[in-house]
Amino acid sequence: MPTVIIIGASSGLGREIALTYINRGYRVGVAARRLERLSDLIAMAPDRVKACRIDVTDINAAQILENFISEFNTPIDLFVNCAGIGFANPQLEPQRDIDTVATNCLGFTRIIDCMFNYYAANSLKGQIASISSIAGTRGIGIAASYSASKRFQSEYFTALTQLARQHKLPITLTDIKPGFIDTPLLDSGTKYPMIMTPQCATKAIVKAIDSRRNRVVINRRWAIVVGLWKCIPGGIWRRMRLGLSSKK
Repeated sequence: MPTVIIIGASSGLGREIALTYINRGYRVGVAARRLERLSDLIAMAPDRVKACRIDVTDINAAQILENFISEFNTPIDLFVNCAGIGFANPQLEPQRDIDTVATNCLGFTRIIDCMFNYYAANSLKGQIASISSIAGTRGIGIAASYSASKRFQSEYFTALTQLARQHKLPITLTDIKPGFIDTPLLDSGTKYPMIMTPQCATKAIVKAIDSRRNRVVINRRWAIVVGLWKCIPGGIWRRMRLGLSSKK
């Protein structure tokens, strides 16, 4: 029976991914800042599902994760990071940007390093997957800290993939880049293009994890968009006006 731990499992994509692996018959560890929101997941399969409160912005998050891993008494086959926040912040409200970096960069580093070192120190084969974003492929003015933090995550995975190969470690790192997904992370008063339901996105994400590829844009239309905007010269990109419209 494979074992997976999912951080950020209390809502949105994290919850849908957790449901998928519970239904697959995995041993499942679910973690989030709000422990009370995980109780219904435990109730689905109390013999296979464990829960833990982990806030990735907590300086002790890595130690808490290590303790949680030890509760399973079996190697962790897959770790999925869904913890993250993001805002459209064209006014550059400082606290929003600071919170984004604290979660998506510092918190991300704490738990990803913890899992990489867990596999490396124990000579274990494993997979680490994380949900970044297509926003990390180019700097987007209305969401500067979010797009920069997601670029950070993607390049971190690129570097760790190289590190794993240098040391001949059987660790797979999968960077998953969704487009817009209808989760609580999005502003309900804004109209987003090519939006996906959490259920549809989860199917594509789990398929990407199963493929064990290193970098995946999960939606074909967004893959085309990303390919096109990567071709735009930097000087032109910096002059472009990118925005989102309000719902009527």
